[in-house]
Amino acid sequence: MSRPTLDPELLRAFLAVADQRSFTRAAHSLNHTQSAVSSQIKRLEEQLGLPLFARSTTRVDLSPAGEGLIGYARRILHLGDEAIQRLRQHEIAGRVRLGVMDDYGTLVLPPVLKSFSTAYPGIELQMETGLTSGMIGRVGRSYDVVLAMHARGTKSGVLLRREQALWAGVDGMSPHELDPLPVALYPPGCLFRQWAIEALDRARRRWRLAFVSHSLAAVEAIAAQGLAITVVKESTVPRSLVVLGPEADLPRLPCAEIRLHAASSLEAPARLLVQHIREHLGAGRRPQSSSL
Repeated sequence: MSRPTLDPELLRAFLAVADQRSFTRAAHSLNHTQSAVSSQIKRLEEQLGLPLFARSTTRVDLSPAGEGLIGYARRILHLGDEAIQRLRQHEIAGRVRLGVMDDYGTLVLPPVLKSFSTAYPGIELQMETGLTSGMIGRVGRSYDVVLAMHARGTKSGVLLRREQALWAGVDGMSPHELDPLPVALYPPGCLFRQWAIEALDRARRRWRLAFVSHSLAAVEAIAAQGLAITVVKESTVPRSLVVLGPEADLPRLPCAEIRLHAASSLEAPARLLVQHIREHLGAGRRPQSSSL
């Protein structure tokens, strides 16, 4: 004996009647005749071998079998619509221009962009890394989307996550014994540079700028040689460095916010990337230390 199949068109008719509690209103919402809807319900009941509605002259109620089917019917139709949408999105083509901080572009975003490119192979991603303070004002012209770091409480952009700023250096280093303290930082415009200098000055700690570079790899390499300490995000501590704890006698640094800035008018490829980034880096997801 062959098993009955659930025809989506019959399920749509069933849900229309179940929601409207009327064959007449259901027929109107589906742009069908009442006799056509009645015929569809009858076919579905015959396939299942069960009555789905308890009819009277004044009302239409769901039977126990109808109550049991309604949740499945909604899920089946939702999955069908989702599959069609996904398959159509798969064919979307275009280019998205993305600006992002050096450490996120190197350590955090690559797996996110890989999964996006797998889902949407027709979309070309163009990413630029660097100081994002100068990128935000060019959103809509030079960039479609920018991921930038801000001081906590900033209102612009969409909050993705918070990142604690941490002091980092080579394992075995004793910063409390260094006077002045050598520091490797990024150029002016970097929020971490500003915070590090302000924190050290407030603590009246003597320090010297030992190294300055736009390059994450260069700053990390200098710190890894024990020539200076630096500032990193909680989720992007390089494997060559360790977080310097209380024994280092260093002032505590603020917590940063990572925010997404998008152009006011986005094409479909950019909208899809924004959605993908928010799903993978959203505030509900805890930053993980990088394994790179």
